[in-house]
Amino acid sequence: MFYGADNLIFQKAEELRNLSTPAEELLWNYLKGSQLGVEFRQQHPVSFYVLDFYCHELKLAIELDGSIHALEDVKRHDERRERSLKELGITILRFDNSVVLSDISATIERIKAAINSASSNSKPFTRSPSAAGGLEIIPAIDIIDGKCVRLTQGDYSKKTIYHKNPLDVAKQFEDAEIMRLHLVDLDGAKEGAVKNWKVLEAIAGKTKLVIDFGGGIKTEKDVSIVLECGAAYATVGSIAVKDETAFTTWLEQFGADKFILGADVKDEKIAVSGWLETTDIWIYDFIEKYINKGVQQIFCTDVSKDGKMEGPSTDLYKNIISKFPNLHFIASGGVSSLKDVDQLQEIGCKGVIIGKAIYENKISLLELKQFRA
Repeated sequence: MFYGADNLIFQKAEELRNLSTPAEELLWNYLKGSQLGVEFRQQHPVSFYVLDFYCHELKLAIELDGSIHALEDVKRHDERRERSLKELGITILRFDNSVVLSDISATIERIKAAINSASSNSKPFTRSPSAAGGLEIIPAIDIIDGKCVRLTQGDYSKKTIYHKNPLDVAKQFEDAEIMRLHLVDLDGAKEGAVKNWKVLEAIAGKTKLVIDFGGGIKTEKDVSIVLECGAAYATVGSIAVKDETAFTTWLEQFGADKFILGADVKDEKIAVSGWLETTDIWIYDFIEKYINKGVQQIFCTDVSKDGKMEGPSTDLYKNIISKFPNLHFIASGGVSSLKDVDQLQEIGCKGVIIGKAIYENKISLLELKQFRA
């Protein structure tokens, strides 16, 4: 999460990554790759500052100080900086460069203790929380121009605006004791680049929802932005179709457990780019390929059903589940009632994404709360 950092701060962070001190390089060798059980970022932008190392999951920052920090003016600046970061809920752990270089073992022990303390006080970062009967209820928020909308069959000309503030909607879901959120950047899906990351940042920072975010994820930088802004998962669809090499690299670099594969389907064939393009790729071949690469969760949206509330594609979902019984399969599209949700649970779906049925009051949040009980 960047807390509103502007482009100048991002540029400064990039410069600092290329100018690491010996102490920073040494410590990074112990922090990178989640070696201590949590993920740290190096030279991470936050608000008006660049933090030496930052763990968003725990809101824990590590700062390394050189001899200049003993000067009174610099001390006052550090104090102001630390107060500002604490107001954002960020814990600061400081070390002198000389201490890191002379006793890295003691430094790591202090960091481990801080991680344990922060972990005990932080919200649980649950990977795949289950509801009653093992079925996850996952409400959807689709975003265009920062507003909560829904499309019919992926048609951008058939747009309904339901709420001007997606954060308010997300808080309503949280109040209903729902744990997950499917957040879709429709601007990003159409333009081929993440656009509404500030909406993600706001929801992740002000709710405890476990968020998957998709739409416009086309580059490694996009993946980093999405995860750093607070998403538990990056949802990827089009790039997995159009550039298998790039997506496979991301799976290796970030970990396959950080991704949900979105399979949008028309007549059992994959659709991409916000459903604006169709392919000749068979859904079952597509799923099998990426299961073999380590993907654990896949959601499937039947474009012919989505936004029409005519019932989900249970026959398609049955076929997928029968072919891949160990897959964490999430249904999406067409849900219009709790009866549909019950039916999806019965056929073995692990989760269900619900959108328009909530916004059109076909399914109430009270009903979903009771379903989860």
